[in-house]
Amino acid sequence: MRRFALFLLLTVGAAVMVAQSPSPVGRWKTIDDATGHAKAIVVLSEQDGVLSGSIEQVLETEQPGPNPVCLKCEGALQNHPLVGLRMLWEMRRSGNEWTGGQILDPKSGKVYRCTIALADGGKNLKVRGFIGIAMLGRTQLWQRVN
Repeated sequence: MRRFALFLLLTVGAAVMVAQSPSPVGRWKTIDDATGHAKAIVVLSEQDGVLSGSIEQVLETEQPGPNPVCLKCEGALQNHPLVGLRMLWEMRRSGNEWTGGQILDPKSGKVYRCTIALADGGKNLKVRGFIGIAMLGRTQLWQRVN
């Protein structure tokens, strides 16, 4: 009986720890890794264990005018307004990271494989886009927006 009680306590404790672990869901300010400039506000949401994200607000763009579009995107996304554009999809939790999804770089129009991980107690988000293996990619550090 004691073993069962201990097992139950450990199982419930582990479930509570997972439930209380920080989540990437929320609003994030994207920071360009090359320039250090804030580019956009992206909203990450989770549905059925799958994380996705879209652009809520454009902060800096090279395009003139109030409604920038994805000039270099292909197919249905070409000339799609950046505001509302889904740029991150199919991310699933794997331990302390979210993996298996893809991210769109609106500036180049290219789609990359992606991993993300919370940093600094959930204040920042490490976003790594890559082709092939993660070592051959680049990382941006996004900042949580309250």
